[in-house]
Amino acid sequence: MNEILIYGRHLAGPFLVALDLLGTFVFALSGAAAGVKSRLDLFGLMVLAFATGNAGGITRDLLIGAVPPAAIRDWRYLGVCLLAGLVTFLWYPHIDVHRRPVLLFDGAGLALFAVTGTQEALAAGLNPIMAALMGMLTGIGGGILRDVLVNETPTVLRADLYAVAALAAGIAVVIGHLLHFPSFVTMIVGAILCFWLRVMAIFRGWHLPIPGMSARKA
Repeated sequence: MNEILIYGRHLAGPFLVALDLLGTFVFALSGAAAGVKSRLDLFGLMVLAFATGNAGGITRDLLIGAVPPAAIRDWRYLGVCLLAGLVTFLWYPHIDVHRRPVLLFDGAGLALFAVTGTQEALAAGLNPIMAALMGMLTGIGGGILRDVLVNETPTVLRADLYAVAALAAGIAVVIGHLLHFPSFVTMIVGAILCFWLRVMAIFRGWHLPIPGMSARKA
C-alpha cells in the first residue's frame, strides 16, 4: 500500500499537488458560497467548505489505495478549505450567492479535480478507461456532497453538463498519456475543456436531452 502511495506521489510531482490544492480551494469556495446562500453560521460554513473541497479527493485516494487520504495526511488541504470559508464569510456582501458564483467556482473545481484525479489514477496503475472514470468521480464527489448537505438536488443529476464535462477532461488526459504528451500540458487542456463546457452549460443552457423535451417542443 505504501509503495503505491509513494509511486503515485513520485509520478505526480509538485505540479499535480498544486493543482489538487487549487481544486480543493475553489471547490471549498463553492461550498462556502452555498453555505452563505443557505444561511449557515460560521462553523457550518467551514464544515461545508471542507466537505465540498475534499469529498472527491478522499474518495479517489481510498479507491486507488493512497491511504491515509491526502486531505487527512496533509494539513494544507484543511488550511485551504478554512481560508476559502473565511474569505467567503468576510466578503459575502459582495458576492451574489444565488447562482453564478457557486456554479463558476464549482466548474473550476470540477475541472481541476477531474484532471488531477485522472492523472493520479494513471500514476497508481489504473487502465486508461478506469482512470478517466476515476477523474470524473473525483470531480463530481464534492459537488454531490455539497448539494446533499444543503438539501438541493445534486447538479450532476440535473440536465446541464456536469459529469460529462468531467469525463471529457479525463478522456483528454488519458489521450495525452497514451500519446506520451507532457502531463502538465494534457491536464491544462483537459481542465480548460471541462471548464468551457460548464460555462457553456451555465450561460448558454447547453444540456443533455431531457425526457419528453421533443414532445413539449412539438
